[in-house]
Amino acid sequence: MGGEQGPGTVVEVAYALAWDLAVRALWRPLTAQAARERDVAGLPYVVVYRLPGREVPLEVRLVSWRDHYVGVWAYDDHGRRTGELDLRLLDDRSRLLGRRTRKWQYTGPDMAEFDDACPRLTTELFPDGRGSITQEPEGARGRTFVTVPDAGIRRWQARPGFDDWPMVATQVGPGPVELRAALLGPAAAETPDGASEAPSSCWRPPRPARPGPLDALFRPGTLVTDGYHPEMTVVQPRRMGVLRVPSGLLAVSGPRNLAEEEPAITVPLPPGEYVLEEAQVHFGYDCEWSQGWVTRTDTTAVRLLTSETPALTWEMCLGRDDDPRLLVENEIFGFDTDSATGCFADAGAWKPLHELFERHLVREEPDAGENIPDSMYFLRTHDEASGGELVAFATTGDGTYPVWVGRSAHGDVTDVVVLVGGMPTVLQKGGADFGAGRPAG
Repeated sequence: MGGEQGPGTVVEVAYALAWDLAVRALWRPLTAQAARERDVAGLPYVVVYRLPGREVPLEVRLVSWRDHYVGVWAYDDHGRRTGELDLRLLDDRSRLLGRRTRKWQYTGPDMAEFDDACPRLTTELFPDGRGSITQEPEGARGRTFVTVPDAGIRRWQARPGFDDWPMVATQVGPGPVELRAALLGPAAAETPDGASEAPSSCWRPPRPARPGPLDALFRPGTLVTDGYHPEMTVVQPRRMGVLRVPSGLLAVSGPRNLAEEEPAITVPLPPGEYVLEEAQVHFGYDCEWSQGWVTRTDTTAVRLLTSETPALTWEMCLGRDDDPRLLVENEIFGFDTDSATGCFADAGAWKPLHELFERHLVREEPDAGENIPDSMYFLRTHDEASGGELVAFATTGDGTYPVWVGRSAHGDVTDVVVLVGGMPTVLQKGGADFGAGRPAG
């Protein structure tokens, strides 16, 4: 995309296994044929466009079809990223969704890349027509304006062939662009060895948020920090009774969202009764208001135990309409709350349990539910007809909370965990593993 500009401008094209962000350089260069083969196989590779003799790139394209992802990054003369296009391969694999576009407008040559004071614009789009445009004219620390994209905004584009990608960068010099293959050194691979792992400074496809060592939060003696308190000690988890799930389908949701006819998240389980626990940490700090050292114990997570077997793997549980191909780096799906409240419940009796919750909490009908004192779990409702129950718990704020499901080596559910705040950083693991506990039924 250079336009009708007179004499041509030569742009060199090179391929590699990865792009090293730290030094803005190719890692393990590839021949065009080797890159083409990786494209067909869906394996990650990168394409870099440069002006001859120039060290910084004009544009970098990052491709990983197996991850449904293509990224296009534009750079300025100072090597700073000025634009970023996040494309996702959806539907019948012939179309790309423009999932997210970000632009940075640096106010001077000395401004650092992604400086907090840099004006920026972010457009987010989804396949169902939703989206947002976020303007930050004073950077990340200034005012923010959020609007809805115009109905005519372009969301989709056809998937180009390997040789058909247009350049997005436009300021490349006078005249139309003439693409030429960059000269390759002897290290350029025809058939690269995929066993070598790229350095941590290299680009990789976006990954959804990961749970962290959740089991450590339930292991007494583990040392953690939340970033404010330098050292917090995990204490014995508190067992807060059981939850009856006779339908065999667990609901995890925000019970005060009246617009929800169905729970946000469901997890199939064997019908039964399951132990409820709170993970807690003990810590001390110098309190300005008390003018002295104080200690306290806080809850970091709640969980429902389904097995004595410790979890071997963890996964983010998805709702009915959640598509993990749309998640950007460290993004989550989960249940939403605008009342700092979540719940575990029998999904088979969701509607009557939800109604009992509202009757007890909002209408203050004492017989509709049971208050739970001195706990992050604060209310229980019981449906007489089915035997199903709902237990509500408090979170530390509003927003979206992911639901983490632990599984054994055989794939069976062992734990269902919700972090009621952020995930603390583990400093040192505690003593012997704390057993997951036996289900009551």
